[in-house]
Amino acid sequence: MPARGRATTIDQLRADVARLERHAPLPSAATVLPFGVAALDAVLPGGGLPRGALHETVGAGSDVGHGTAAALLVAGILARAGGPVLWVSVRFDLFAPALAGVGLAAGRVTHVEAGRDVLAAMEEGLRHPGLAGVVGEITGRLALTPSRRLQLAAASTGALAFAIRRPARPDDPALAEPNAAATRWRVAPLPSAPPLPHAPEVPGLGRGRWRLDLLRVRGGVPSSWIVEAPDAQGHLALAADLADGSAGAAPAWRAAG
Repeated sequence: MPARGRATTIDQLRADVARLERHAPLPSAATVLPFGVAALDAVLPGGGLPRGALHETVGAGSDVGHGTAAALLVAGILARAGGPVLWVSVRFDLFAPALAGVGLAAGRVTHVEAGRDVLAAMEEGLRHPGLAGVVGEITGRLALTPSRRLQLAAASTGALAFAIRRPARPDDPALAEPNAAATRWRVAPLPSAPPLPHAPEVPGLGRGRWRLDLLRVRGGVPSSWIVEAPDAQGHLALAADLADGSAGAAPAWRAAG
C-alpha cells in the first residue's frame, strides 16, 4: 500500500478506536481469561488465557469451514472478555451475525479493512488502552520480529491479541515458522452429535463440534479435546457425550516450538 494510503488507514483507525474508548466499558483488569472448562483451564498457566499477550489460531484446513471455526473460537473468547474489540482483515468480509451468535455483539466490534497492512493496524490498535482485544486475519507470514512487536504492544495495554492465520494450504511452510505467540490453537470442524440416540450413525443439526488442539503453550502442556462450539454467551463445552471424562480429551499433541 502506498505511504499516503497507509497513513489514511492508520488515521481512520485511530479515530475509530477513540470512538470506541469513549462509549464502551473498560475490559477486565484480570491477568487471565478462563475458558470455564476445567479440562482446558487446567493445562494453561494461571488457569486461563493470559491477557496482555499474543495468541495464534488456525483452521486445520484452508477452506472456508476451517477458517470460520478459527474465527468463531476467537469471537467466543472475546465475547467473554468485556469491552470493545478491533478486528482487522485484508478485505471487508466480516459476517457480524455469526459473531453475534457466539456472543460478540456488533456494537462492540470495529472492523478495519487494512489490505496488506494488517500487522501495522493490529499494532496501532494494541497500543490504545481500553480495547479488550485486537484480532488480525493474516494471510502470509507471521515472523518473529513483527510478532514480538505485537506481543510488546499487547503487554503495554493488557489487551488480548489474536492472530488468525489464513494459509493458502494446510501445509503452508509459513505456519511452521517460530513466532512470539503465547499459545497456538488449531480448530477442525466435526459432525454434530446425532439427534437420535438409537441412530448414532446419523449426524445431527445441533451445536457444532470441533476438535480443538492446543499445539503450543508457553509454560503449559499441549493437549487436544473434542468440544462443542461456543454458545450465545461465548462458552465452549466438552462434547456432551464425552464430558464424563472417559473420552473427553483426544491424545495430546506434542508439537515442537
